[in-house]
Amino acid sequence: QVQLVESGGGLVQAGGSLRLSCSASGSIFSINAMGWYRQAPRKQRELVALIISRDRTNYADSVKGRFTISRDNAKNIVYLQMNSLKPEDTAVYYCHAEISHYSGNAFYDYWGQGTQVTVSS
Repeated sequence: QVQLVESGGGLVQAGGSLRLSCSASGSIFSINAMGWYRQAPRKQRELVALIISRDRTNYADSVKGRFTISRDNAKNIVYLQMNSLKPEDTAVYYCHAEISHYSGNAFYDYWGQGTQVTVSS
Protein backbone atom coordinates (compact mmCIF):
# COMPACT_ATOMS: atom_id res chain seq x y z
CA GLN A 1 0.00 0.00 0.00
CA VAL A 2 1.18 3.51 -0.85
CA GLN A 3 0.14 6.87 0.53
CA LEU A 4 0.75 10.32 -0.88
CA VAL A 5 0.25 13.07 1.69
CA GLU A 6 0.17 16.70 0.61
CA SER A 7 0.70 19.78 2.73
CA GLY A 8 1.27 23.49 2.31
CA GLY A 9 -1.97 24.72 0.80
CA GLY A 10 -3.86 27.70 2.13
CA LEU A 11 -5.10 31.21 1.49
CA VAL A 12 -2.76 33.83 0.06
CA GLN A 13 -3.12 37.22 -1.58
CA ALA A 14 -2.37 37.73 -5.24
CA GLY A 15 1.35 38.11 -5.78
CA GLY A 16 2.17 35.93 -2.81
CA SER A 17 3.88 32.56 -2.56
CA LEU A 18 3.14 29.09 -1.29
CA ARG A 19 5.15 25.89 -1.19
CA LEU A 20 3.39 22.57 -1.53
CA SER A 21 4.94 19.30 -0.37
CA CYS A 22 3.95 15.73 -1.09
CA SER A 23 5.46 12.79 0.74
CA ALA A 24 5.15 9.25 -0.60
CA SER A 25 5.33 6.33 1.82
CA GLY A 26 4.57 2.62 1.95
CA SER A 27 5.56 -0.21 -0.33
CA ILE A 28 7.88 1.70 -2.70
CA PHE A 29 10.72 0.22 -4.74
CA SER A 30 11.09 3.00 -7.27
CA ILE A 31 9.34 6.21 -8.28
CA ASN A 32 9.34 7.37 -11.88
CA ALA A 33 7.55 10.64 -12.56
CA MET A 34 6.11 12.81 -9.81
CA GLY A 35 3.87 15.74 -10.47
CA TRP A 36 1.22 18.20 -9.45
CA TYR A 37 -2.21 18.57 -10.98
CA ARG A 38 -5.00 20.97 -10.10
CA GLN A 39 -8.74 21.14 -10.45
CA ALA A 40 -10.74 24.32 -10.20
CA PRO A 41 -14.53 24.31 -9.68
CA ARG A 42 -16.38 23.23 -12.81
CA LYS A 43 -13.13 22.54 -14.65
CA GLN A 44 -11.23 19.43 -15.57
CA ARG A 45 -8.12 18.36 -13.70
CA GLU A 46 -5.03 19.69 -15.45
CA LEU A 47 -1.30 19.11 -15.24
CA VAL A 48 0.59 21.87 -13.46
CA ALA A 49 4.13 20.48 -13.34
CA LEU A 50 5.91 17.18 -13.77
CA ILE A 51 9.40 16.03 -12.79
CA ILE A 52 11.24 12.88 -13.77
CA SER A 53 14.71 14.07 -12.87
CA ARG A 54 16.36 17.39 -12.09
CA ASP A 55 16.77 18.19 -15.76
CA ARG A 56 13.56 16.61 -16.98
CA THR A 57 10.64 18.80 -16.00
CA ASN A 58 7.49 19.96 -17.70
CA TYR A 59 5.21 22.88 -16.85
CA ALA A 60 1.83 24.10 -17.95
CA ASP A 61 2.21 27.29 -19.98
CA SER A 62 0.12 29.19 -17.44
CA VAL A 63 2.66 28.60 -14.63
CA LYS A 64 5.98 28.76 -16.47
CA GLY A 65 8.32 31.24 -14.86
CA ARG A 66 6.24 31.35 -11.66
CA PHE A 67 6.19 27.75 -10.36
CA THR A 68 9.13 25.44 -9.74
CA ILE A 69 8.90 21.70 -9.16
CA SER A 70 11.62 19.76 -7.37
CA ARG A 71 12.02 16.41 -5.63
CA ASP A 72 14.04 14.76 -2.91
CA ASN A 73 14.58 11.21 -4.12
CA ALA A 74 16.05 10.04 -0.82
CA LYS A 75 12.90 11.05 1.04
CA ASN A 76 10.34 10.43 -1.74
CA ILE A 77 9.10 14.01 -1.53
CA VAL A 78 8.06 16.32 -4.33
CA TYR A 79 7.72 20.07 -3.88
CA LEU A 80 5.96 22.82 -5.80
CA GLN A 81 7.17 26.36 -5.15
CA MET A 82 4.50 28.75 -6.33
CA ASN A 83 5.41 32.43 -6.70
CA SER A 84 3.52 35.41 -8.08
CA LEU A 85 0.25 33.65 -7.44
CA LYS A 86 -2.85 34.79 -9.30
CA PRO A 87 -6.55 34.34 -8.48
CA GLU A 88 -6.80 31.95 -11.44
CA ASP A 89 -4.38 29.62 -9.64
CA THR A 90 -7.13 28.90 -7.12
CA ALA A 91 -7.85 25.17 -7.18
CA VAL A 92 -7.41 21.90 -5.34
CA TYR A 93 -3.87 20.71 -6.01
CA TYR A 94 -3.22 16.98 -6.26
CA CYS A 95 0.07 15.16 -6.03
CA HIS A 96 0.69 12.26 -8.42
CA ALA A 97 3.41 9.63 -8.58
CA GLU A 98 4.26 6.61 -10.72
CA ILE A 99 5.42 3.93 -8.29
CA SER A 100 6.69 0.39 -8.61
CA HIS A 101 6.59 -1.98 -5.63
CA TYR A 102 9.50 -4.32 -6.46
CA SER A 103 12.22 -4.83 -9.06
CA GLY A 104 10.75 -5.57 -12.48
CA ASN A 105 7.31 -4.45 -11.39
CA ALA A 106 5.25 -2.14 -13.51
CA PHE A 107 4.67 1.44 -12.42
CA TYR A 108 1.25 2.30 -11.01
CA ASP A 109 -0.45 5.67 -10.63
CA TYR A 110 -1.07 7.04 -7.14
CA TRP A 111 -2.80 10.26 -6.08
CA GLY A 112 -2.85 12.35 -2.96
CA GLN A 113 -6.05 13.54 -1.32
CA GLY A 114 -5.61 17.11 -2.55
CA THR A 115 -4.84 20.41 -0.86
CA GLN A 116 -6.77 23.64 -1.39
CA VAL A 117 -4.97 26.71 -2.68
CA THR A 118 -6.97 29.93 -2.68
CA VAL A 119 -5.57 33.16 -4.07
CA SER A 120 -7.49 36.31 -3.24
CA SER A 121 -7.43 39.38 -5.44
